[in-house]
Amino acid sequence: MKVTAITIRSGNVLEYNDKLWVVLKSDILQPGKGAAVVQVEMRDIASGNKTNVRFRTQETVERARVDEVEYQFLFANDDDFTFMHMETYEQVVVQRDMIGDPAVYLQDGMVVIMQIYENRPLGVNLPDQVAMEIVEADPVVKGQTASSSYKPAVLENGVRVMVPPHIESGTRIVVKTADNSYVERAKD
Repeated sequence: MKVTAITIRSGNVLEYNDKLWVVLKSDILQPGKGAAVVQVEMRDIASGNKTNVRFRTQETVERARVDEVEYQFLFANDDDFTFMHMETYEQVVVQRDMIGDPAVYLQDGMVVIMQIYENRPLGVNLPDQVAMEIVEADPVVKGQTASSSYKPAVLENGVRVMVPPHIESGTRIVVKTADNSYVERAKD
């Protein structure tokens, strides 16, 4: 399917130079002179090589048809992550680099969306937000105003996040998996 370059997003799969590429990053650049371009960082699915390509914003590119299927996370073994198809119970093992940084948020039984092309996994998308428990939080400093100050805290998976001063150790919070940012206190 042909799409304009300006609509390319992270996670899309493109057919480019007779190869399949998964888009890692996509940024629109507006130089001082001339037309805007789309800077796309992508990885060759077959070889794993990365490349950066610039497209004119109105240029068309071929987007591959990719199925999005629900899988359940079962367990991790070093850099191998095992998922199970929700209907057929078939198991698939993917590498950590296919999931990326959000892999630290995988929890037993978590349902993810796996992108499949010709029965081959291409990428794994976690839920946008997850609930995690804070295991360590700095004490509140007197005189800080609640509106603009945040303090560091450590989640149960070891990730450091910035939280409002009223959040204490043992509290469950909702975190964005894309950028490790605090959303709200979890509703239990």
